[in-house]
Amino acid sequence: MGLVPVHQPAARAGLGAGGQSSCQAKVRRATSGWAAGGSAAPGRALEMVPGAAGWCCLVLWLPACVAAHGLRIHDYLYFQVLSPGDIRYIFTATPAKDFGGIFHTRYEQIHLVPAEPSEACGELSNGFFIQDQIALVERGGCSFLSKTRVVQEHGGRAVIISDNAVDNDSFYVEMIQDSTQRTADIPALFLLGRDGYMIRRSLEQHGLPWAIISIPVNVTSIPTFELLQPPWTFW
Repeated sequence: MGLVPVHQPAARAGLGAGGQSSCQAKVRRATSGWAAGGSAAPGRALEMVPGAAGWCCLVLWLPACVAAHGLRIHDYLYFQVLSPGDIRYIFTATPAKDFGGIFHTRYEQIHLVPAEPSEACGELSNGFFIQDQIALVERGGCSFLSKTRVVQEHGGRAVIISDNAVDNDSFYVEMIQDSTQRTADIPALFLLGRDGYMIRRSLEQHGLPWAIISIPVNVTSIPTFELLQPPWTFW
């Protein structure tokens, strides 16, 4: 059984008769793209329950749970920013659907380096700092696969591609292969635009060339996971 936070605090939603409808509205919004026509996929039972810390949660009773655009719950990947301290949160990302590699090891501390230029569609001026580290790049200008290959060619261990819509704090884009039939070997992850913007802004404010992160993070072993999520993603 998997729990999907709907980001609606019980204090605001109210878990009584009136509050549940408010919470359900959040669920409908969060799951509007699950299947053709915007309804839940056939055979998937949905139920509203009070979650940890008073959260409204959506319970998915089948193991192959489907989230927005066909993403399964176990397809989410998490990383934690360790430095700078003001964004020491656990972030949620989604792996590319049909290209890129997987993480074979956990990096307890590795640099997350914003690419220059940020869209990473060609030669990187700071490619030296991306070698053996993870690049943070921005959506736009070229395909997701092209960005991944550029980072791979600069020796990056993985790439995190944030949406270029900086107000996007809830919609995960499914990254798919382009029409070139090229391949990439390093992991490629999609990050919400709001999260990418806040990470970059913190680095700029502190005058830092990179963040230090731990990736991937097993959130099931963290009892306070909900408290460690970025506060700007709360509804």
